[in-house]
Amino acid sequence: MNEVIVIGGGQSGLAAARAARAHGLTPVILEAGAQPAGSWPHYYDSLTLFSPAGYSGMPGAPFPGDHEHYPTRDEVADYLRRYAAGLDVEIRTGTRVTAVTTDAGGSFLVRTEAGETLPAAAVVAASGSFGNPYLPPLPGQDNFTGQLLHVAGYRNPEPFAGRRVVVVGAGNSAVQVGHELAGIAEVTLATRHPVGFVPQRHDGRDLHYWLRHTGFDDLPPEWLARLVTTTLVLDTGDYRDAVEAGRLDRRPMFTAFDGEGVVWPDGTREPVDAVLFATGYRPHLDYLEPLGALTDGRPRHTGGLSTTHLGLVYVGLEFQRSFASNTLRGVYRDAEYVMRPLTAHVREAGALIA
Repeated sequence: MNEVIVIGGGQSGLAAARAARAHGLTPVILEAGAQPAGSWPHYYDSLTLFSPAGYSGMPGAPFPGDHEHYPTRDEVADYLRRYAAGLDVEIRTGTRVTAVTTDAGGSFLVRTEAGETLPAAAVVAASGSFGNPYLPPLPGQDNFTGQLLHVAGYRNPEPFAGRRVVVVGAGNSAVQVGHELAGIAEVTLATRHPVGFVPQRHDGRDLHYWLRHTGFDDLPPEWLARLVTTTLVLDTGDYRDAVEAGRLDRRPMFTAFDGEGVVWPDGTREPVDAVLFATGYRPHLDYLEPLGALTDGRPRHTGGLSTTHLGLVYVGLEFQRSFASNTLRGVYRDAEYVMRPLTAHVREAGALIA
C-alpha cells in the first residue's frame, strides 16, 4: 500500500511531494511525460516567466541567476528537473494515469495506461491543465478552411511568415504571441473587451514585489473576483505601445467563421490564413471521472480538499486558494495547506489497516 500517490510531476506535483516528505509521508510521483518538468518543455519557444527569478523559486531551492531576470522556458524546465532530483522521492516517468477508483475498504486504486493498479491511502491530483486546452465553440468553426490551433500547439512565428493571422484572447499569452507574430505576419488580436495593461515595474520594483508585500498574492478567490473584473496583461510598455500605434491590431471578437475567413461584428467578411486561440485551459482530471469526484470536468473541492472523498486533494488549480495558487511562487503554500489534513487521513488509514 502506497501512502500517497502524486499524479503529475510538474511544479505542482513536486511541491506536493516535498510537502508530503516534510510531514513524514512517503510519496510516489507518477508523471506521464519523459521528465519531471511538467508542461514547461512544451510551451512556445519565447515564453518567459512573468515573475523575476527572485520571486519564482520553490522552498529549499532559490531560482538561480540574477534575482531580477525573467527566467526562460528552458531555464524553468531545467530548474524543475534539478528540484526533482533533490527531493529524494520515487518518480516514475512515462507513467500515465487513466483512472482512479476505490476498493471495498476505501483505499484508492490508481490505474495506469500500462495496466498497473497501484493502491494508495491518499491521492494528490497535481496534473495541471496544459493537457486540456480550451477552444470555445464558434459558429462555422467546423467548416473553416484555414489553420486553427490553440496556443498549446504554437512554438514560434516562422511558420506564419507573411500570413494573415487572428489571435483570440486578451491575456498575457495572447498579447505576447500576437506581438511576436506581428513582426513577420499581419496580425489582429481579437478580444471581447479592451486589453487591460498593468506596468511590469512600479517605482523601480517588479509588480510581484508589490503583490507579495501588499498581501494581494494571498487574497482568497472570492475577494479577487470583486477586485479584478477583467484579464490583465503585464507590460513593460512594448505591448501597449504596439496596440496604440497599430503595429498590433486589436478588434472586438469576430462573431463567426465563414469558410476561408471570419465575420467581424460589423458584418465584414475577411479571409484569414490562421486563427490561434489563446483562450486558456481547463483542469486535466479526466482520470477522476470514475471516482465521481468531478462535475462537468471540474473538481469538487474547497481550497484543494475534495468534498467527495477523504484522502483526495488537489494542488495547482488556478485560483485554488489565492492569486498565486498555480504559480511557481505560490503553489507550495497550497501544497502545505492540503498536506496537513491529508497526513492525518493517511495516519488514520494506517492505524485502521494495522
